[in-house]
Amino acid sequence: MTASHVQPRTTGGRFDFDDGGTYCGGWDDGKAHGHGVCTGPKGQGEYSGSWHFGFEVSGVYTWPSGSTFEGQWQNGKRHGLGVETRDRWVYRGEWTQGLKGRYGVRQSLTSGAKYEGTWANGLQDGYGSETYADG
Repeated sequence: MTASHVQPRTTGGRFDFDDGGTYCGGWDDGKAHGHGVCTGPKGQGEYSGSWHFGFEVSGVYTWPSGSTFEGQWQNGKRHGLGVETRDRWVYRGEWTQGLKGRYGVRQSLTSGAKYEGTWANGLQDGYGSETYADG
């Protein structure tokens, strides 16, 4: 969600997109900047956090399904450290251009299943340890 088509330079306020999405927060040079909340059309999906000239920096994104990501962003993609909770799984670790990257832990919230190790292109790859639900 990139909020970039706004009124001339202001310091804050609300903007309603043509598709029904909204942005409330800080502005600089016509772009989301500072702290703000952006929601998708019909309230589907929400990002709340820091913005830097139209791009997310650090905050929480919630999908319509209820899944969440809390962490760092770069150029509109998850990048840096973050925690994703999706269905019955949580991933804590590094992200590279929107994919699980380098090192992280993916763990079941309902069983003892867990993978801790290296990742490449969003997939378990290289060195790590895996624990299955039955131990």
